[in-house]
Amino acid sequence: MLLSDLGLPSNLAVWLAALLLGSSLFIGLLGGLIGLSLGTMRLPAMLMLGVPLPVAASANIFVSSVVGVSGSYRHFRDGRVKLRLVAIIGVPAFIAGFLGGYFSNQAPVNLLIGVAGVLILWQGIELALLAHRRRRDARADQPTDDQLDGSVGQFTVARTIGGAGASFGVGLLAGAIGLVLGSVRLPLIIRMLRVDPRIAAGSNLFIGMAMGALGWLGHVLHTRPDLPLLAILLAPAVVGSYFGAKLTGRISVNLLLLVMGTLLTASGCMMLWRAVSALFQGL
Repeated sequence: MLLSDLGLPSNLAVWLAALLLGSSLFIGLLGGLIGLSLGTMRLPAMLMLGVPLPVAASANIFVSSVVGVSGSYRHFRDGRVKLRLVAIIGVPAFIAGFLGGYFSNQAPVNLLIGVAGVLILWQGIELALLAHRRRRDARADQPTDDQLDGSVGQFTVARTIGGAGASFGVGLLAGAIGLVLGSVRLPLIIRMLRVDPRIAAGSNLFIGMAMGALGWLGHVLHTRPDLPLLAILLAPAVVGSYFGAKLTGRISVNLLLLVMGTLLTASGCMMLWRAVSALFQGL
C-alpha cells in the first residue's frame, strides 16, 4: 500500500514511511546530543531504502535545517552558541551552501557522496582517537595538552582564515549533495579553532540550521519537494533533537568526543557504501 492510496501526494509505501518515521526519531535524538543534524545517516538510509536521490537530498537538507531550530534553541539558552564562531565558520558556509544547492543538478553526485564519506570517516576516527588519548592521559594522571575543557577558541589569524576557508569548501560539497555536513565542520571547529566540544556542538548545530535552509532553497529551485516525506521525517527529528540537546551539558567531554567519533565513523561508512554500490551498479 502506498501513501497515495490514502490520499497523500507521495509514492512512498506505508511500511517505508513508518520505518523512516522511527529512524528519524532515533537519529534526531543522537544528533541533538552531539550537535549534528546527522543527515549523513538519514540520507544514505533513505537511498538504501529506495527513495530517489533528488527527492531524498531535498528532503534531507530541509529536515536537517529545521531540526537545527529545536536543538539550537536549547544550546543557545544554555550558552553553548557563540556568535563569534557563527560569524567565522557560519557565514562562509551559508554562502557556499546556497551555491552548492543551486548547482547540485550539475554535480557528479555519487562522486561527491564518496568524497563526503571519506571526510566524515576520517574525522570520526580522529575524534575517537582524541577521546582515547585524553582518557589514557587522565588514567596516568598526566595533564592533557588538548586544553579543550571550557575553551571558547583560539582565533589567531592563521586559524581564523583556515577555518573560514575550510568551512566554505565543506559548504559547497554539503549543498550539492543535500547535506549540511556538520559532521565534517564539527571536528574542524574543535581541532582547528580549539573549542570545547560542548560549545562546538551547540554553535555547529546553529550554523547547520541556517546553512541547510539556504541549501534547500537552492534545491527547490529545480526539484519539487515530497511534502508527506518532509512531514514524516521532520516531526520525530525535531522532538528527538530537542531532548538530545538537553543531555549534552550532562556528559563529560571525553564521552561526548567518543560518541561523536563513533557516530561519524558509522556515517562515513554508510556514505562510502552508498557511493561504491552506485559505482558497481553503473558498471
